[in-house]
Amino acid sequence: MTNTIKILLVDDHPLVRDGLRARLEAMPQFEVVAEAGGAAEALEQAARHPVDLVLMDINMRGTNGIEATALFRQAFPRIAVLILSMHDKVEYVSQAIQAGARGYVLKDAPGKDIVVAIETVMSGGIYYSAALARQLAQPQTQDNQLTTREHEVLRHIANGESNKQIARALDLSVRTVETHRLNIKRKLGIEGQAELIRFAVQNAQ
Repeated sequence: MTNTIKILLVDDHPLVRDGLRARLEAMPQFEVVAEAGGAAEALEQAARHPVDLVLMDINMRGTNGIEATALFRQAFPRIAVLILSMHDKVEYVSQAIQAGARGYVLKDAPGKDIVVAIETVMSGGIYYSAALARQLAQPQTQDNQLTTREHEVLRHIANGESNKQIARALDLSVRTVETHRLNIKRKLGIEGQAELIRFAVQNAQ
């Protein structure tokens, strides 16, 4: 990459931000252009600085990182958000994806994971820490019994879109989208929302 990736660090612990800044700025391809301790400050910093990617913690006072990710998607749709968290449950990953995050890295992952995650996300991919990827990589039921419309809904689910957003994109009612979601889960033997999103991310074409 010829241009540096400009990063905004969002974490309510200054020592964590200091450590991240030191690690990232040791790499010539990264430049930390701003820091923030919460969602409101992060949005202000993003408006004042050229930012390519936000490295976002989940646990913050007030607005949490998942809610802040959704706010960033609305205010700055071209800025990628990468979650950096201590939480390793798939439910958090699914919520982050729904909110618009492009990846999820665990804080106890090897340092190189953050580098790979940032470069993957900035190249248009989605990244998960290895421990999360193992949870996500469970065998899935074949989806060849889905209708063409259900496949379309599945692709939008993989992009983290809400029922309202999917309805707008496909010119459907929200209730119809909800029905398609229920039918997809029934056909695939999927019980929860997290499992549906996991399947969508892995299998939607």
